Amino acid sequence: MNIQELKIKAAQIRMDLLTIIHRAKTGHTGGSLSNTDILTALYYEIMNIDPANPKWDERDRFIASKGHSVESLWCILADLGFFPKEELLTYSQFGTRLIGHPNNKVPGIEMNTGALGHGLPISVGMALAAKRDGRSYRVFCLMGDGEQAEGSNWEAAMAGAHYKLDNLVGIIDRNRLQISGPTEDVMGLEPLEEKWAAFGWHVVSIDGNDMDELVRTLRSIPEATGKPTLVMANTVKGKGVSFAENVPAWHHHVPNDEQLRLAHAELQAYIEELTQKGTVHE
Repeated sequence: MNIQELKIKAAQIRMDLLTIIHRAKTGHTGGSLSNTDILTALYYEIMNIDPANPKWDERDRFIASKGHSVESLWCILADLGFFPKEELLTYSQFGTRLIGHPNNKVPGIEMNTGALGHGLPISVGMALAAKRDGRSYRVFCLMGDGEQAEGSNWEAAMAGAHYKLDNLVGIIDRNRLQISGPTEDVMGLEPLEEKWAAFGWHVVSIDGNDMDELVRTLRSIPEATGKPTLVMANTVKGKGVSFAENVPAWHHHVPNDEQLRLAHAELQAYIEELTQKGTVHE
């Protein structure tokens, strides 16, 4: 996909995730909206995966340590054909596979996650196994910024650097809001980039909602041989829905009927604007 197509795809995924959250009357709306661009870049452009063969040995691995914001991931996996798209309508219903956190009974999910601070340690183990087994796959781990208060992340950071895992990419969805408020009020994280660099990681700071910058950065990894990479993806919580952006209450707010209609209209207008620009450019 080109950048315009990726932007359109991300907007469509946002519409889908809002629909399933509204239908289920539960979900983590703000964080799923903020990480949609990151996941779209990874799954449609960067990662080496095969939906028809989800257990392929050489596939790139993705771990959603920020597991509570799973709705964008479910929508992307369905869109790519890992499971039937109609199954999205069962999200968070009794007996469904599509629960409120990643579930490895679903094709495309490597590990059950959501206990914050566990995803990066798992990813370090996967990346180390690839090195020792002579495998070419890479491991991508998406973390939340509130999650950086978990000590297990920093143990994993030390191990990743110690074993020189340049096949490991940590991505922080740095939207600066968590369930109880701004991250710097709940548990100050700054200077976060300097901390990761001090732990021996190659750190790149980008606009995590800029598709062009996301793709360029992720394509260039690894820039530093013998070091894992940490991408500080500065994002907007609730991105794509103007009345949800940077509003802490939208962490797990469920849109009502009118809010869903307005959000869909806003995203559809954005898609039409992108499509028109592409047609003019051609």
